[in-house]
Amino acid sequence: MCPNIFVHIVYKIGEKRCPAHCPINLQKTLMYIINVFYESLHVDSPPHKPWLINSYAHGTSLYSLLPMTVGQTLDASVQRWPDREAVVFVQDGIRKTFVQFQQDVSLNPAYQVKEVEFTLKKVQCKAVVCPTSFKSQNFCEMLREICPEINTTPTETLNLKSSRLPDLRMVIVIDSKQPGMLHFQDVMQAGESRHQKELMDVQRKLSFDEPINIQFTSGTTGSPKGATLSHHNIVNNAYYTGLRMGYERRPQVRVCVSVPLYHCFGSVVGGMCMAVHGITLVFPSTGYDSHANLKAIQDERCNVVYGTPTMYTDLLSQNDAHKYDISSIEAGKSTFMFSLNLCVYIMFLQLLYGTTENSPITFLGFPQDTDDLKVNTVGCIMPHTEAKVVDPISGEMVPLGASGELLIRGSCVMLGYWNDPEKTREVIAEDRWYRTGDTASLDSMGYCRIEGRIKDMIIRGGENIYPAEIEEFLYTHPKVREVQVVGVKDERLGEQVCACIRLREGRTSTAEEIRGFCKGQISHFKIPKYVMFVDSYPLTASGKIKKNVLKGEMEKKLGL
Repeated sequence: MCPNIFVHIVYKIGEKRCPAHCPINLQKTLMYIINVFYESLHVDSPPHKPWLINSYAHGTSLYSLLPMTVGQTLDASVQRWPDREAVVFVQDGIRKTFVQFQQDVSLNPAYQVKEVEFTLKKVQCKAVVCPTSFKSQNFCEMLREICPEINTTPTETLNLKSSRLPDLRMVIVIDSKQPGMLHFQDVMQAGESRHQKELMDVQRKLSFDEPINIQFTSGTTGSPKGATLSHHNIVNNAYYTGLRMGYERRPQVRVCVSVPLYHCFGSVVGGMCMAVHGITLVFPSTGYDSHANLKAIQDERCNVVYGTPTMYTDLLSQNDAHKYDISSIEAGKSTFMFSLNLCVYIMFLQLLYGTTENSPITFLGFPQDTDDLKVNTVGCIMPHTEAKVVDPISGEMVPLGASGELLIRGSCVMLGYWNDPEKTREVIAEDRWYRTGDTASLDSMGYCRIEGRIKDMIIRGGENIYPAEIEEFLYTHPKVREVQVVGVKDERLGEQVCACIRLREGRTSTAEEIRGFCKGQISHFKIPKYVMFVDSYPLTASGKIKKNVLKGEMEKKLGL
């Protein structure tokens, strides 16, 4: 076992050290590492020596793929753990066991009218089930704006006819009665035994290779694409994720879920892991709230936390975090861009890498040592998955350790983009290799390092610069809370490096200080010419930073 895993149990948040009464049950933590850490290093066994000889990795496994549909996996869990809690909604005071959850019967809640219309039309949606509103979004009003015919459609006809959404036939509202729309309970009560039998007959005929989830990617440019995932995709991705996390060997796992359910992290790593492994999902609040998370971890005794890097930053930066008993936490799971300037004393992080098109996880594991947090090392290849790194121009595989475009092939790769064969062919070749668009490298132990997006690459006077490298260096500055690096136009060199920095609360800095920090530490041409201090970043509906929008904003502010 790597001895350096303990080095950063006590780390710094800026200039603050972790409290002396750091809430770690050392014996429990050691057992967790013994049970889980080795699987994370490799696939089914730890790597005793380097095993890669070129930039190609294949995740072998003793565990066979599951030939099951989503419904079959949930049925199996209900039979195995009928009275175990499946979900807990803390804010609403709702708890449901697996039996109760099965008896219950998405649109992205952040979507605006244009996005709602686009997605419903793209998938030829026939029925929408939604609440009246969520936070600031009023779905009923949005649907009426898109389909004014709702106002004149008799509810009893169940046959809406809309000019803008010709396939849509009905809207079912779960929490109120609305003119021209059906109430959820009325629909349920209208069901008869013959309908239940018809439903069961359909379920028995389903193939696990059929599509079950059209997951719209929140692209930063153009219209979102509908990544079509099969039962096989998401059931097995959740299955192997849970195995690598050690869920099957532990009596009960309670996960604090901070991430939304409308993309793959929440729906597969959360919802599908619940259906496959019988874990309990605890939702602290309807929207992310760091104090609600801390309270939920304390009151519900959560032992795993799902979150994005920013969520962990907020969680651990709370001045009153020490007031909460979070000793139950054993592990955290985060996407790959994790800032080193965090206190990780409450958990051992498993870093992951994936894309919506890969269902989503392709690399997962504990870092080999704390240096991995600096360089975006994201663990080892998942079972029954292949990865290779190629030259993005020639397509030839690069030498081991060299940078190139990361390609993925295996059971995780999506069926394709819904009704968009042209876009599908752009990313999936005839041999089924999926082009991620990310630059990466593999080391001899099989660990993957994510270096950035090919499209984000800055070309400054002929020098290729990857923003992720500069971002990770700037994260080591004690005053920097978050940073995004973009290329802005330059008449002479083509592009210049611009660092957009969010400072830690109560801190001040100058562009000269930041550039001085870089001198002698990174190549001169990578040192940002422009340093801009910002309060926030433009985000997509799923919380991804819109770098193209950020680039435009900076060019406007700089008068370029």
